[in-house]
Amino acid sequence: MLIGLLSEAEPVVQAVLTASRALMAVAAHSIAAAGAEVTLPQYRALVLIAARGPQRLIDLADALDVNRSTATRMCDRLVAKHLVRRTRLPHDRRTVRIALTSEGRALVDGVTSKRRADLARILARLTPEQQAAVVAALTRFADAAQEQAVTRPAHAR
Repeated sequence: MLIGLLSEAEPVVQAVLTASRALMAVAAHSIAAAGAEVTLPQYRALVLIAARGPQRLIDLADALDVNRSTATRMCDRLVAKHLVRRTRLPHDRRTVRIALTSEGRALVDGVTSKRRADLARILARLTPEQQAAVVAALTRFADAAQEQAVTRPAHAR
């Protein structure tokens, strides 16, 4: 039964993989255009901090789905690049909090602006009907992906 489902879904899976590669290329291009020497995983960390605000290192590691030592090394690199800062809470010196610096905020804003412009240029090549279909399909896809993330066992995340 599963084999039948997979073969029936293959054209859709292939289309999503192709679109995913195109979106990753746009993401990589927008980061490179910003002139910052950050990797995609480092940029993802910056975006999470920008969206959620200052947070504990352990919470950032969980959100990135990496172990704490990986998040620590990533933050070490981002601190060295002046994109994040670490602080310790006055009431609990063991807790490390990570926050964006103004340079980090400027990087996230600049990359986001570049990515929006690149995506707008690509989408402008589609008719209004095709754009509406993209919105509908991607909205449903994002909803399904969120549902999968919520229902997946914690050890599988």
